[in-house]
Amino acid sequence: MSMIHRTIQVGFDLRVFFTQKVFAPANPLLQEVLTRDKNERVHGVLVVIDEALSQSRPELVQEIESYFSTASKRLKLVCPPMIIEGGERTKNSYFHVSEIHSHIDRYHIDRHSYLIAIGGGALLDMVGLAASTAHRGVRHIRIPTTTLSQADSGVGVKNGINAFGKKNFIGTFTPPYAVVNDFDMLLSLTDRDKRAGYVEAIKVALIRDKGFFEEIERDAGLLAQFQPMAMHHLIRRCAELHLNHIASSGDPFEFGSARPLDFGHWAAHKLEQLSEYKIRHGEAVAVGIALDVVYSRKMGFIDSASTERILKLLETLGYELYANELLHVDSDHSLLVLKGLEEFREHLGGELTITLLNGLGSGFEVHDMVLPKIVESIFELQDRHNRRAKIVPAFG
Repeated sequence: MSMIHRTIQVGFDLRVFFTQKVFAPANPLLQEVLTRDKNERVHGVLVVIDEALSQSRPELVQEIESYFSTASKRLKLVCPPMIIEGGERTKNSYFHVSEIHSHIDRYHIDRHSYLIAIGGGALLDMVGLAASTAHRGVRHIRIPTTTLSQADSGVGVKNGINAFGKKNFIGTFTPPYAVVNDFDMLLSLTDRDKRAGYVEAIKVALIRDKGFFEEIERDAGLLAQFQPMAMHHLIRRCAELHLNHIASSGDPFEFGSARPLDFGHWAAHKLEQLSEYKIRHGEAVAVGIALDVVYSRKMGFIDSASTERILKLLETLGYELYANELLHVDSDHSLLVLKGLEEFREHLGGELTITLLNGLGSGFEVHDMVLPKIVESIFELQDRHNRRAKIVPAFG
């Protein structure tokens, strides 16, 4: 036997910019990002917008067209922005990926052109898959427009769609050319969507940074009222911690079996599916974190006081910590949510690896879960939920 062996190293720059009014004529940021390569050629630009965003901000399409009409001569908007449905529905088939591929072909978007996605995390996931598979990769710019995508999914390296009843079954690891977080994009969100990203900040704080967790506790009242400066600080710090992990963990493309940034997600992904995505990702993650925190306490990994601080913070920010789907069963009366453990393992292969807590800001990995303790934890969350929901009779 003979063999030729070479180690191939590829470097990526993952840059996340923070701004406001990204398409204002006086804001040069996006033009500078798109023309930083010093190549004198004209770069084609194809824009995809989340349908819900275009409905809440009907002026956005005109702003984008006006922006590029007066932008650098090196940038050309190749066609009016594409309007595509967002939310989990956009990830449930390959249709929209093919639709974007057809525009990339029709308008000659090449590897020196740009595909810009403006929307929530689901749309960014889907457009990122289209960008990373056309021509084996065209330059992709993400402009996340929700707290969840600005703080978490939009600043990562994952792209994907759902298939075979499993979340993100088809996907790629491809860092975007750049991410531009425009805080003004958050203004039109509903309270439900503004709240959604908080849980990912709590997640990364719990496994990485006790000080950040305490900052979120301190600002909980302001965050519950969606005070802009508190929200902006949370998003920026959460994004920074995510980028730190991607850049320094040694496994940015998840070749191993560990996904520490998916703390609380094994149950969350299954809850989304069981609810037919009526439970949104952030809401499902809140339940998943609560479940794994209570489980950690029952296993003796974390103390009761820390557990209560975590659960109380989630509740203060407006999250429910229990969902009826936790007790859905199959024909054998087995809890369906428990199948999320095997699906979580299968997604990476190898042995099951779940991140749990042994302290605030301190995550560690286990390779098996005690099912009766998970069930006990579910019932504890149900009891807590019922106590909070109990209506106290009025007197007089």
